[in-house]
Amino acid sequence: MSHVIVLFSDSPLHHMEPWNLTGVSEFVLLGFSKEEELQTLIFVIFLSMYLITVFGNLLIILATVYDSHLHTPMYFFLSNLSFADICFTTTTVPKMLVNIQTQSKVITYAGCITQMYFFLFFSGLDIYLLTVMAYDRFVAICHPLHYMVIMNPRLCGLLLLVTWIISVLHSLLQSLMVLRLSFCTDVEIPHFFCELNQMVQLACCDTFLNNMVMYFAAVLLAGGPLAAILFSYSKIVSSIRGISSAQGKQAAFSTCMSHLSVVSLFFCTSLGVYLSSAATHRSHSSAKASVMYAVVTPMLNPFIYSLRNKDIKGALKRFLGMAVIKGTVVTGLKSCL
Repeated sequence: MSHVIVLFSDSPLHHMEPWNLTGVSEFVLLGFSKEEELQTLIFVIFLSMYLITVFGNLLIILATVYDSHLHTPMYFFLSNLSFADICFTTTTVPKMLVNIQTQSKVITYAGCITQMYFFLFFSGLDIYLLTVMAYDRFVAICHPLHYMVIMNPRLCGLLLLVTWIISVLHSLLQSLMVLRLSFCTDVEIPHFFCELNQMVQLACCDTFLNNMVMYFAAVLLAGGPLAAILFSYSKIVSSIRGISSAQGKQAAFSTCMSHLSVVSLFFCTSLGVYLSSAATHRSHSSAKASVMYAVVTPMLNPFIYSLRNKDIKGALKRFLGMAVIKGTVVTGLKSCL
């Protein structure tokens, strides 16, 4: 016996939008506040922080490239960290600024996945570079006589390549896991960018596998580097305590202070964000807390390294002095012509 199913015009299925069944084409980034009078202030603050981040980290890169005194493994990794910080901030802030300027909070599905991929990639790259830099400081202080032999150009290049490969694989895995999810009517993300955890929470299907992969990756790819950094510094502290002269102790400790400050700032704010988001799901508090490690930390890194590092300060003075001299020469030639 055959059966015929008739859908009447007043049936709920008749009015159901097609994308409710197959997926969504765009999301809405709610940002920090719905109040219109605060949007201009938010735009000015984040534009200022973004420009400071780009300019400050770009100065670090240029100083390490043009100053031969900084052609060492430590500053090689520092310049790569500055590059990662510029890209890290660029994945989120410009889109937010454009949305505020156009008074639109929409981001396409493809744009959201792309933003999430590059955010995970460059945040992971930050973590692994900080870990490699901790190893570099460990070798420099615990094995100073063999430092240049151990930290040779080949090993430095290999360590950098490994950090890129791990970052690519991790961000690719997480993005592919999100692509398998389906999203229904709830397309509002209570954040200023497409954050992985918020995306998973929006899905209207089973997310158990996504949560397992996400938490496993967090433990393995964030907890592992943090444990390695703590282990390196425990060895560094033991080595510094063995130095007889107070001046030697101070010199050894000062070489680690900049890196230790950046590590503390990045990991403390990151852990704070994810602990707060676990306690208050889908709230604006997570977005506000994310500003600390996603925007503020990349902005402060150049200041921390330049203020606490004599080599960087000297290189910046020489580089800026050279730029001023070149500008004066060019201006003089133009006036003569």
